[in-house]
Amino acid sequence: MVDALIKQLKSSPSRDDVFNPWYHFDKENEISKMGASVRRQQLHAYLSERVGNAKYLLLAEALGYQGGHFTGIAMTSERILLGHQKEKGILPEHVFKTKEPKRTSKPIVKPQGFIEPTATIVWGAILEMGIDPRSVVLWNAYPWHPFKLNMGYQSNRTPGKVELMLGKPMLESLIDLMGFKKKLAIGNKAHQLLGALGVETVKARHPAMGGANEFRKQFKQFISSK
Repeated sequence: MVDALIKQLKSSPSRDDVFNPWYHFDKENEISKMGASVRRQQLHAYLSERVGNAKYLLLAEALGYQGGHFTGIAMTSERILLGHQKEKGILPEHVFKTKEPKRTSKPIVKPQGFIEPTATIVWGAILEMGIDPRSVVLWNAYPWHPFKLNMGYQSNRTPGKVELMLGKPMLESLIDLMGFKKKLAIGNKAHQLLGALGVETVKARHPAMGGANEFRKQFKQFISSK
């Protein structure tokens, strides 16, 4: 059940350098304390529309401050949800249709909402392949947002090996819920966690740091292969 999975996400590590977007409040950057509730609702809509439709899992490393920190959805930025990526062919309804998307960041922080390069590349690749967006679920091996204490919420850090394994129960629940036919690990951390689950998977380069073209090529091969 989607509700049960979202409840599982509440058990984030008790660390000062981890933000749980579905249950924490970012007082520096959020409009109000209702942000966590909005993000839970948006994740619920996103996952519910994919139950019974999902074929592919795209698993990346961890939530980022430009994406899921404010939307509650992996590799999905506020600008996508707010309709500010239409020129790239990425529409809010590609993410979910059953509720009206909302921003949770203060407009004074980013007038059009946060934009995440990885989100734009990944969603663009999905749509370029002409497949139903609801056949794909985006997720993270470490489902919460790890950040650098000395830089604050608007930063990202790589979760450690032991820390990474804390995302294992949620990933197992997601796989059971969706029954994916194929799984793509985006980067080494995602590949590592799927390996720990004994799951057969394909690995693609992460699109960040100049890896966009290689990712698109590998994603196309992943979708096209039997």
